[in-house]
Amino acid sequence: MDNRDSENRKEELYSQVISAGKRRYFFDVKETRGGDKFITISESRKLFDNRTGEFYFEKNKMFLYKEDFEKFQKGLENAFSFVETGVVPPSVEDGRERFHSEDINMDGSSAIDDIDLNF
Repeated sequence: MDNRDSENRKEELYSQVISAGKRRYFFDVKETRGGDKFITISESRKLFDNRTGEFYFEKNKMFLYKEDFEKFQKGLENAFSFVETGVVPPSVEDGRERFHSEDINMDGSSAIDDIDLNF
């Protein structure tokens, strides 16, 4: 084991894996050298490569820092609530420019993309 593996294991304080069909979710609590804790949320999906005939794993990861926990939790709760009820919950206030669901088209593009700027 090289030094990087050893360092990565030392900074991981807690880990939980949730299996969900072809996906696995990993919730890992780590610590920076300065002692600040943060969470990494990873998704791993098992996919098949038709070209090679082999399975492989596609991984995605995000980092969630302590100062954002409360807003992230509220945003996640709002998304869960909308899925369950269909009622749009109030926005999470963060003091920055906010995007609302009505600002995004169903294809993921911004509503501003629909403005014709050719005059």
